[in-house]
Amino acid sequence: MDHSVDLALLAGCGLLLTAVLAVRLSSRTGVPALLVYLGIGLLLGEAGLGIRFEDYDLTGEIGLVALAVILAEGGLTTRWTQVREAIPVAVVLSTLGVLVSVAIVSSATVWLLGTGWRTALLLGAAVASTDAAAVFSVLRRLPLRSRIGRLLEAESGLNDAPTVVLVSLVSSDSWTSTTAYTVAGLVVYELVAGLAIGLAIGWVGRLTLGRLALPSAGLYPLATVALVLLSFGAAGAAHASGFLAVYVAGLVIGSARLPHRRAVLGFATSLALLAELGLFVLLGLLASPSRLVDALPTALVVGAAALLVARPAAVLVSASPFRIPLREQAFLAWAGLRGAVPIVLAIVPVTQHVPGGTRVLDVVFVLVVVYTLLQAPTLPLLGRRLGVVEDLAARDLEVEAAPLESAGADLLQVSVRQGSQLHGVYVDELRLPPGAVLSLVVRDREGTVPTPDTRLQHGDQLLIVATTESRALAEERLRAVSKDGKLARWYAPKT
Repeated sequence: MDHSVDLALLAGCGLLLTAVLAVRLSSRTGVPALLVYLGIGLLLGEAGLGIRFEDYDLTGEIGLVALAVILAEGGLTTRWTQVREAIPVAVVLSTLGVLVSVAIVSSATVWLLGTGWRTALLLGAAVASTDAAAVFSVLRRLPLRSRIGRLLEAESGLNDAPTVVLVSLVSSDSWTSTTAYTVAGLVVYELVAGLAIGLAIGWVGRLTLGRLALPSAGLYPLATVALVLLSFGAAGAAHASGFLAVYVAGLVIGSARLPHRRAVLGFATSLALLAELGLFVLLGLLASPSRLVDALPTALVVGAAALLVARPAAVLVSASPFRIPLREQAFLAWAGLRGAVPIVLAIVPVTQHVPGGTRVLDVVFVLVVVYTLLQAPTLPLLGRRLGVVEDLAARDLEVEAAPLESAGADLLQVSVRQGSQLHGVYVDELRLPPGAVLSLVVRDREGTVPTPDTRLQHGDQLLIVATTESRALAEERLRAVSKDGKLARWYAPKT
């Protein structure tokens, strides 16, 4: 009897359990779980268990899809109301900032290391963009002030498109004959077309998902993620930026009133974890430890140019016109984490048989590992020193919703978490809008029908019935009270 399927299942489940433990370790140490996954790949590879894996084309294709899944989760878990103020700065950082970073890193590489301009441009473009997987996994556990956190998230979701175009052009045979106008035109087309496709599919998702009455609650997460990833495929078919399209579609759909929202976001987060695990294990398998040691000196020089010169200059040029304080700019500069995106981009010159392409991949791989180990654990301390980390994380209130179609209403479930200002508020102080009523409070697994004198506590589960028309106002009021307390109506929410 062939036991290969059993062994594959055993190995796969073992990797998944390791991934869960890695997330736990990451939350305690501040080191992204992606480094643990890379380590697993290296242990399984030629220097460990001896598995030889050298399929660069397959890894590149899987990497693009995995990054799309990670960006889809990032978009779905980010609300437009939270990120809209950061979009202008993020767009400038993702375009002008990327160009500044590429120019500085490329010039420093040629001047300090004596490489050719083609290799220097590949290195500069590969490390120019921040990585969504690293940013989402590290920064979402930090209680950052909303503007800084949302700006970093938005930038990591938007800045892949220009770097993908640059790496693809420099890796092509026609790179010497391509003019700056052609490059600018391609970047503008990919961004505009990707944005349009993401908005269109996101708008369709907003209209359909909230009105569908699917026979099973488990179908909503599948339908939502499928719609978001549809934008990636549609953008690819139109030769537009799939990364931008999938992030925008996720952002538009995730900002809508989704039925079974918690289940949808939980499924998307789990799928992103699985994509991150598979991608980084593959990248670890692909790497050759014997070559990585030789690439270390070059990686240290290129990484230092990127981290200490290029990134601060890009942030200064991009953020200063928006009057962002220098202390916040300093944190933005240090928090420009690199992860999967640079490594996946560095695979492109290898698959295109660019001379020195393997060397570029090795340098980028070492750079990502070394500088992630340096940056990620120091972010909490630096954030506190610069005053961008809040003393108390007033996190956004999670509201789970299920449609009651026959009644024209929705059932909202709200958890009173630690740090929420809902704690200590009396029911009559909630002042929910007409059409919304708190119908049940579950405390210590016992449900009670609240009275005006019922006082909410940490750990309470609230069930609120709201008409379709009043739901948005009810959610807005609950979030305001959760963040600023019962007097939220008399002053503007804090940022």
